Amino acid sequence: MSQIPGKIFFSLLNALSGISWKNAFRLSNTLKFLLFDLGRYRKNVIWTNLKNSFPEKTHAELKQIADDFYLHFTDLIVETIKFRTAPPELIREHLQGDISIMDGFYASKTNIIYLMGHRGNWELANLFSSLCFTHECIVVYRPLQNEEADQWFLDLRTRFGAILVPMDQIFKELQKPRARPYVVVLANDQSPMPQTAFWTNFLHQDTGVFRGVETIARRYNLTVLYADFSKISGKRGHYHVTITPISLDPKNERPNGILEKQIRILENDIHCQPANWLWSHRRWKHRRPEVLKPEQLYTPGNALPGDISPGDC
Repeated sequence: MSQIPGKIFFSLLNALSGISWKNAFRLSNTLKFLLFDLGRYRKNVIWTNLKNSFPEKTHAELKQIADDFYLHFTDLIVETIKFRTAPPELIREHLQGDISIMDGFYASKTNIIYLMGHRGNWELANLFSSLCFTHECIVVYRPLQNEEADQWFLDLRTRFGAILVPMDQIFKELQKPRARPYVVVLANDQSPMPQTAFWTNFLHQDTGVFRGVETIARRYNLTVLYADFSKISGKRGHYHVTITPISLDPKNERPNGILEKQIRILENDIHCQPANWLWSHRRWKHRRPEVLKPEQLYTPGNALPGDISPGDC
């Protein structure tokens, strides 16, 4: 996208953010037809991911999950456009849940790292955290190659004071002196380089996981929390956040124990609400190396204080 057409396109997106929610979801219905029925956007990737992740489900069940995901995906597009100019009260209205756990951490001056998967609307989650947390909010992101697109998302994500930091600069950022406790927010369910990843079984498949989260938590002794964003049934565009402590003492966790806990919770959450995850992502494009280093594995032992198991739906 060249510079002038790009500026025009994103100016149109900003203008489009003023449409009503009713018309926004009408637009989503149209986008679903254009993207998936006509354009067949990544339908093979989506179907392969679903079939391998849910071998116990029938063809009809998988088709229903896929169809639900298509609408969820286009809803995310129009919701994100709406959130570009949405006032604070609308952000609070569309994402609700008990975040009182943060008050105690702030009072004790505890720094936190928040893990999440690509569930719910993660752009809404970023806005919510910078708007509603007393902690200083640091959001880790991957810069986009297109300058206009990158600036549009930067403007969106920093609307309520969040600090955006590329992943390769996060260690430098956390060394800076700060006036108040901070929370680092990042999604950790994308596909890393296989030679350096932590490898585990996730949704019936060998899966690599970024290890940087655990390195950050251990180096800066950050309390690790996990946030899940479920869709509220019958209220399109509305989500509920559930916060789960993963580790209050990261330096004493088993190697990759933090990541293993996160993966088990995420897996359970996906089973509870299957269409609410980014199935169009090529999550399993890398194969597990034949030989892994010890630091790429997790060795379970007897239960330790703080070990957790996924809950029911």
